[in-house]
Amino acid sequence: LQDPRTIRKIVSVDNRSVLAFAGLTADARVLINKTRLEAQSYRLTCEDAPSVEYLARYIARTQQKYTQRGGVRPFGIATLIAGFSDPTTEGEEGKPVLYQTDPAGTHSSWRAQVIGGRNAKSLREFLEKNYEDDMDEDKSVRLAIQSLLEVVDSGAKNMEIMIVKADGKAFMEESAIDAVVKKIEEEAEESKEAKKSSD
Repeated sequence: LQDPRTIRKIVSVDNRSVLAFAGLTADARVLINKTRLEAQSYRLTCEDAPSVEYLARYIARTQQKYTQRGGVRPFGIATLIAGFSDPTTEGEEGKPVLYQTDPAGTHSSWRAQVIGGRNAKSLREFLEKNYEDDMDEDKSVRLAIQSLLEVVDSGAKNMEIMIVKADGKAFMEESAIDAVVKKIEEEAEESKEAKKSSD
């Protein structure tokens, strides 16, 4: 009965960056508001949007401050910040970038990463095995859904996927996610049948 729009785990920070988090939602709300304020302050001062790396450094710095100050506790969240880097030459698109931060205040750059849950290590290994450079949008979405299916029970209902492009970002419709889930499950069934018939 709950409105699913009120419990998003993926949010926009700025018009060119997106943040996904795992952990305490209340802590995330506070950190996201601080980050949005910093992004607006940067835009006002520099007359340009902050880079994804700048926002990742800001979040990590804020998280680290809360590990050593008296009277406060560390933020109980890990984040992934995604977006596009600034183009290096005129007329060229920026490259997709992904940063992770953790409650200790470290930040690092990744090509693909998972956070949260007990299965993060096995999912990271799954990504290492299946990730390829220069994957197109369909292959990337499929890989993301395959890795989520390892830990999510009820398919597309409990999945939230945002596609980030150089010219914008948008949530994937549940019906589109469900179509990919069905295709993956059908292929898994076919491979099981093929194994049975070969035995």
